[in-house]
Amino acid sequence: MTMERESTIKKFSDLITVPWIKSSIILGIIITAIGLLVIFLLKYFDLGGSQLFVDAKALMEGYGLLGIFFATILAGTVVPLGSPALVVAAASLGMPKVPLVLVATIGFTLGMLINYGLAFRLGRPYVMKKVSAERLEETTRLWNRWGWILYTIFGLIPVLPVELLSLFCGLLKTRLDVFLALSFTPRLIVFAILAYFGEYVGTWIGFLS
Repeated sequence: MTMERESTIKKFSDLITVPWIKSSIILGIIITAIGLLVIFLLKYFDLGGSQLFVDAKALMEGYGLLGIFFATILAGTVVPLGSPALVVAAASLGMPKVPLVLVATIGFTLGMLINYGLAFRLGRPYVMKKVSAERLEETTRLWNRWGWILYTIFGLIPVLPVELLSLFCGLLKTRLDVFLALSFTPRLIVFAILAYFGEYVGTWIGFLS
């Protein structure tokens, strides 16, 4: 990384100039826009009483919290399952908010812990299979400047790849207790907000009475 490049990330607000963070934000915005469009289409076509809703409801009831748990474990690793969208969808279909939020948060944290443990045990060769050398170098520079603040911010913003940072934490053998606390708490906040949003969406569309 050149001196000019280093100077662009001296301020926290300049993080969006980092290519992989910028691309993650753009992708997140696109996915969010598509999600909102789907919500408006569901409302427009009044699908609250349709077979589509019945099938989705049956699927959610069939797999329930156990399905959410395993899906969020995978989402906490590097498998892009979209746990925020999953929480919104589950809440909109009537899954109780408190169990949903707790199960999703625990599942996601366990997924992050798997990342941490693999990177901790297998070291740099394993991490290099997941991320490029350039991205790892840039992440190191960001971490050296902001550390756990960076990790917390990534955890609070769903579109940012906090899963990558969990690998990095394992590679650096950072404190496990702090890692778990800062993996669990931000996602608990995010999933709680999304669950309430999902319940509102379900009521607005007509999925919930």
